[in-house]
Amino acid sequence: MRGKHGVPAPFDDLFHQVAALLLLAVGLGALGQRLRQPLVVAFIAVGVLAGPAALGWVQHGDPIALLGKLGVSLLLFAVGLRLDLHLVRSLGPAALAAGLGQVLLTGAIGFPVALGIGLAPLSALYTASALTFSSTIIVVKLLSDRREIDALHGRMALGVLIVQDLVVILVMILLSSYAASGAHGGIGTAMLATAAKGLAFLALVGALIPRVLPFLLHRLAAAHELLVLFAIAWAVALGAAGEYLGLTMEVGAFLAGVSLASTHYRAAIAARLVSLRDFLLLFFFIELGSGLHLDRVAAQIGPALALSAFVLVGKPLLVMAVMGRLGYRKRTAFLTGVSLAQISEFSLILAALGVSLGQIDASDRALITLTGILTIGSSSYLILYSHRLYTWLAPVLTPFERRLPHREQAIGENVAPAPAPQVILFGLGRYGNQLAAELRARGLQVYGVDFDPQTVSAWRAEGLPACYGDAEDPEFAAGLPLARAQWVVSSIPDVQINLSILHGVRRHGFAGRIAATAHHAWQAQSLRDAGADLVLLPFRDAAREAAGLLAARGPA
Repeated sequence: MRGKHGVPAPFDDLFHQVAALLLLAVGLGALGQRLRQPLVVAFIAVGVLAGPAALGWVQHGDPIALLGKLGVSLLLFAVGLRLDLHLVRSLGPAALAAGLGQVLLTGAIGFPVALGIGLAPLSALYTASALTFSSTIIVVKLLSDRREIDALHGRMALGVLIVQDLVVILVMILLSSYAASGAHGGIGTAMLATAAKGLAFLALVGALIPRVLPFLLHRLAAAHELLVLFAIAWAVALGAAGEYLGLTMEVGAFLAGVSLASTHYRAAIAARLVSLRDFLLLFFFIELGSGLHLDRVAAQIGPALALSAFVLVGKPLLVMAVMGRLGYRKRTAFLTGVSLAQISEFSLILAALGVSLGQIDASDRALITLTGILTIGSSSYLILYSHRLYTWLAPVLTPFERRLPHREQAIGENVAPAPAPQVILFGLGRYGNQLAAELRARGLQVYGVDFDPQTVSAWRAEGLPACYGDAEDPEFAAGLPLARAQWVVSSIPDVQINLSILHGVRRHGFAGRIAATAHHAWQAQSLRDAGADLVLLPFRDAAREAAGLLAARGPA
């Protein structure tokens, strides 16, 4: 193998090549993490550095591309695996409407934007489609890190992402049909042929779901390694079948996941495939980056900045407009919209598909990839600082909220509250739930507050007074029964959230005492300095209680 300009590479076989790429990926990944950038951006940078534009370690058509293709197959398989019918039904009409509304509006406005920067109609169609989708990997990772995945805006973002996943599969099928139309005398004929193949493929897979697959999985499950091997083989085999039928490899792998989504082994397979999927996807992003020539990227900076501005600003505004119309508060709509302000790894897969079908060229893919790097990197900071951004922007966001945000009010409607709750408790998780039980056992009336609608519903089902609410919403405390409460207690071990609760309830006239939760001594001191009357340290308190029990027992 030879490097850039014919210079020999520092290795002469695939094993040495992969070893060098992995070391380079670790180094740039660590640097990206230090700079608080997603690993996707670092891995694409590995491809740029190792590709023909720089070191020349990775060439077009290398076996690296095959590893990346396997990674994409497993990614689509994992998407299908989590898409069982129960989950689809639980999305509800709100998430479905928000997802479809966002996709249609982003695509409809993104298309003329793409035309406006000089793209041909078909390239503009691909680009607009790519701008439509948001990154499941980035959104789930960052919201989970912030413990907001179960908040209302987190659930709405997940609902929109699932709708996008379904749409991207449909888009891939339509684009494949469009490519086939050139060889079969028109797009109508090609779409009919693709639809017939797709229906036959679905019928075959559907016939296997009720009896054959559960029986086979049950037999293989005795050996976990064999179960995982079957899942990988099934994903790749159906991916190959989908490609053979003209439905694309991505569609086949997705259907492979859907076919196993309703089985009892879904969770076990998904858990064991995560690391392998992420490892193989590394090579997809490396191969993608290797196709970016620096001179070509330099020429695309202007258009990429224009598209990135649309994704980072326009896309959240469109999400807010849709959610405001559906009856959500401007804060929930803003946090959901900001979470979706990037393009997806599926956007990059879509661009790669377009190149392989001959519908767009490498410069179009370079534009979409550069836009992905810019938006994924920038949106990470938007999500991290979303609450601070909302505080600054709240006064100008009022047009995105109905005068009566009925849908969110319906979520927050309370059962009749206790006549005079002595304790208002924020956070109804494991610690908060146990704390509430102990307080009620001592005769105190507790009014619960949580940002997870399902947790609130579970409390109400037990006849306990509770309401949905976001502790960081500066206006939320105004609706709480603060007048006769003796304590406001937070079981949430987050300093910023606790400081928001402290300032919010005091600003709305609460004269009682406030207790907050912390995990570290420095956090406890910050809360005391801010005015907390009591700081709970669950780990220290539990250790002290356990030590007391052990000491009371004495020697054996």
